[in-house]
Amino acid sequence: MPFVARNDDGRITAISERQTKPATEFMETSDPEVQAFIRGATPDSMRRRLVGTDTEMARITEDLIDVLISRNIINFTDLPIQAQKKLVARQKIRRNLSALSNLVSDSDDIF
Repeated sequence: MPFVARNDDGRITAISERQTKPATEFMETSDPEVQAFIRGATPDSMRRRLVGTDTEMARITEDLIDVLISRNIINFTDLPIQAQKKLVARQKIRRNLSALSNLVSDSDDIF
C-alpha cells in the first residue's frame, strides 16, 4: 500500500512505502496508475532518470562547496588540485554566461 509523489502534470514520479513530504497520496497497489509506474521502473529507465539528475546534483555540490568556503568551514586549498581547477573553470564559465545573458535579453528590441 504505497504513497505516491506526483509532478506538476499529475504523473506519478515516486512511490514510497511510508508517507514522506513529496509522497503524500495513498494509493492501492492494484491501482492501474501504480501498476503502470512499477512496470515502467526498469533498471534502464531508472538509470536514465538518475543520469538526468546529474547536472542538478553537480550544481548543488558547487553551491554547497561555496557555502562551506564562505563560512570558513573548509578552505578552497583543502580541495584536491583537480577539484580546484574544475571549480575555477566552472566559475569562469558561469561569469561569462552571465555577462552574455546581460548583453541580450528577450525584451531587447534589437531589430
